[in-house]
Amino acid sequence: MAQRILIAEDHPDSLELMRYLLQAHGYRSFAAGDGEAALALARTELPDLIVCDLQMPVMDGCELARRIRADPALCHIPLVAVTAFSMLGDRERILEAGFDGYFSKPIDVERFVGELERFLPGGSAMRRQGG
Repeated sequence: MAQRILIAEDHPDSLELMRYLLQAHGYRSFAAGDGEAALALARTELPDLIVCDLQMPVMDGCELARRIRADPALCHIPLVAVTAFSMLGDRERILEAGFDGYFSKPIDVERFVGELERFLPGGSAMRRQGG
């Protein structure tokens, strides 16, 4: 069965690009346009990975990460931020919010899926143990 990836992204072009790349590599993806919808989908779908923009309406990505990390049913799911934030200190803020890693926008279409795969169960990224 294909691994399932939740994409939380409010920008239609970015969402479509990520969905296309993931599906082209055999992953099943589903999407939410804001953090609140993403949290609800995560609870019902229990994805293998969550890819999340930071600036979203209703609930931003950092708040979504905090809520996922506080939920015993979800805290084991790897979280990867995809963001335009790349200033000094942003990496630390993103990781402190509960993300396992992050990618800067615009994403590198040649490398995105390969680099994302290391966060999937069975991948090589060091993952948080128990949230």
